[in-house]
Amino acid sequence: MADRDSSAAGEAGGPARSGRLWIGLLALAGIGFLGYRHWPDPSRAASPPPHAAAKPQTVRVATAQRASDTLSLTQTGTTQAFDTASLYPRATGYIVERKVDIGSHVKKGDLLFRISAPDLDQQLVQAQSQILQLQAALIQARAMVDQAEANRHLADVTNRRTSTLAGSGAETRQNADTSQAGVLAQTANVDAVKAAVKVAEANIAAQEAQVARLKVLTGFEEIRAPFDGVVTTRNNDVGDAVTADTNTGPPLLTLARDDVLRMAVNVPLYAADGIRDGLEAKAEVAQLPGKVFPGRVSRSSSTLLYASRILVTQVDIPNPDGALQAGLYITLTLAIPRVSPAVSVPNDALIFDQAGTRVAVVEAAQDGSQQDGRQVVRMRPVTIFRQTGTVLELRTGLSGGEQVVVGPPASLRDGDPVALRAEGKAGT
Repeated sequence: MADRDSSAAGEAGGPARSGRLWIGLLALAGIGFLGYRHWPDPSRAASPPPHAAAKPQTVRVATAQRASDTLSLTQTGTTQAFDTASLYPRATGYIVERKVDIGSHVKKGDLLFRISAPDLDQQLVQAQSQILQLQAALIQARAMVDQAEANRHLADVTNRRTSTLAGSGAETRQNADTSQAGVLAQTANVDAVKAAVKVAEANIAAQEAQVARLKVLTGFEEIRAPFDGVVTTRNNDVGDAVTADTNTGPPLLTLARDDVLRMAVNVPLYAADGIRDGLEAKAEVAQLPGKVFPGRVSRSSSTLLYASRILVTQVDIPNPDGALQAGLYITLTLAIPRVSPAVSVPNDALIFDQAGTRVAVVEAAQDGSQQDGRQVVRMRPVTIFRQTGTVLELRTGLSGGEQVVVGPPASLRDGDPVALRAEGKAGT
């Protein structure tokens, strides 16, 4: 009985175990199929779907602008008088007259100071008297020349007579030789007194030069204006003693020419080639708002300073009505002609990476000779000319009118398709 029961149970459990096995196998097949579907395929991961690769990036663009023909350079500085002179005494004495004071406008040749120099005046009188003495000595030397000429003539006549008598035996040969020697002695005497005349003439010339020098020095007793200008400082008054040729202390006065002012401008390297004499300039003063004073480039150093690579340039500003003063702080603007054209783009359009300095230019995509309607970027190498504010000027790489990408994303590559979002113009 028990055997039949166990046999029946075994027959009943066989189909159940078989069903559970098939269920397990189906479960394992499903898990394998799902794992295969989600297993990462390197080829599929490396290549994005076609619709994702074709999607363009949206970028901002601006139009590259051709820069103007002139380069504006603005600098601040201080005006200087066109000429400045510090006048010192050249005559020792004391001031007896003063004609000007601080702020006095004078013309060239106007009397400023008069100095009394009695010692110098006495030296001039003495030198002139010595000329008279030397002139008298010259007259005496010339008289001695006449006397020596007469003595030589007498000796020559005596020599001829004695030689004739000695030939006939009426006179001794010794006397004839003595008379001939007398002629030679008188000739030498004539040469000596002629040399004395030349010495006297040279002494007179030297003394006349001394008199001329003293006259020039006495002329310095009157100090006159060397040019038109205004007195800016005065350090002496009537009665003050002054000493000649002492320029270590303060000058008698300082004179400045203010009908033309000048200002030094340091022109940087990128604009130095366009600097020319006569180039127009505009000066503005904060104390006189709205008023512009014209000026011109008058001179430059012609060579760049080695350390700073700048060209020192001077601008003259006419000031006939005296509206400007030396020492004013002004703003000067130069319109310098460009030697070569330039194109302006925004500063943030520049790309600087291992490939160099470039900008991304948007162009229409080409399919053979036909446009396919898409727009792509092309990387253009550029050369920077200068940077001003938010604008970057390029010397080469663009010709103007191109659409450049502003703030290009780091993922942007040459040939990538893009969609545009207008930004505006780059400016000038």
